[in-house]
Amino acid sequence: MASSSSYNSPCAACKFLRRKCMPGCIFAPYFPPEEPQKFANVHKIFGASNVSKLLNELLPHQRDDAVNSLAYEAEARVRDPVYGCVGAISFLQRQVDRLQKELDAANADLIRFACATGIPPSPAPVGPPRQRPGEYSRRIGDGGGGGGGGGFYQTPNSYTFPYNYHSPWNGSYNPHGGGGDI
Repeated sequence: MASSSSYNSPCAACKFLRRKCMPGCIFAPYFPPEEPQKFANVHKIFGASNVSKLLNELLPHQRDDAVNSLAYEAEARVRDPVYGCVGAISFLQRQVDRLQKELDAANADLIRFACATGIPPSPAPVGPPRQRPGEYSRRIGDGGGGGGGGGFYQTPNSYTFPYNYHSPWNGSYNPHGGGGDI
């Protein structure tokens, strides 16, 4: 009789698929038993067969990044089935644009104040390079000449996030929900 300490729990993928987790299971290193929702989301969006094929085609050192990307996209698709992580990117881009406008306004106020008081203005503030609307699609897309597709799609400016977006770049990121608001 084997002791319970020598029993290894099946990975989240095998547990979800209700199959025996073999020693060489392709999913085991990336979907631990403690994170069943991670595999459930990936399976729902991409399918276990497709993920297995993808992992088998990749070199072992590339698999961890691929699984993390799949899990991130799957969670974004579960939360926002239409836009997925493009919605998150669009939301963050609008936030950057808004903050850039606030920074420009503050710099203009500083220059006006300096001119009004007779204090010589300091050199122009240096900030991140500005990107005008549409530059991204011209540079990355199909040359800006229409047709062809493959360019960057920008969501309408009226689009708002239907849920509290949890960014991995703020301190309260939790990939399993909860956390702070942006």
